[in-house]
Amino acid sequence: MSILLGADAVRRAIARIAHEIVERDPDPSSIALVGIRSRGDILAARLRDAIRRNEGVDLPLGALDITLYRDDLTRIGHAAVVRTTEIGFSVDDRVVVLVDDVLFTGRTIRAAMDALNDFGRPKQVQLAILLDRGHRELPIRADYVGQNNPTAVDEQVEVRLVETDGVDEVAIVRRPEGRP
Repeated sequence: MSILLGADAVRRAIARIAHEIVERDPDPSSIALVGIRSRGDILAARLRDAIRRNEGVDLPLGALDITLYRDDLTRIGHAAVVRTTEIGFSVDDRVVVLVDDVLFTGRTIRAAMDALNDFGRPKQVQLAILLDRGHRELPIRADYVGQNNPTAVDEQVEVRLVETDGVDEVAIVRRPEGRP
């Protein structure tokens, strides 16, 4: 196991992304943050808190479960765990920043955009990612990236956050032989 981002690097990445989000849009009141469960929602909350501290603006915050929108749902079958989606505001005519922990093939983001469309028609959808590891299968790129770190396909990236794991770090581990 190798640590790609420690606690300080995670904190700095969140701070940088928060600044970039408000710099891009001159009217922060039109921005909403929507985190993809299960770690993107935590990162979205941290981004909202950083923007509130820096700009004095309290952005709407939502959490999106994409389980039923996944294109591999038949593969995971009975193991699928459906969580709640919590979007208590209109996404219509807003700049919605989707937030996730790792960008890999792009399939999670495609599913998130499909799910988001069930809630309305945003003016624009942007993407904020803590770590971009490459290996895209779909033409998706992040607007805001904490760190780019190309990985090998047989490596697994694990994001651990204080809220769920007791520590902030991003680690890379090699999958055991014979496992996809």
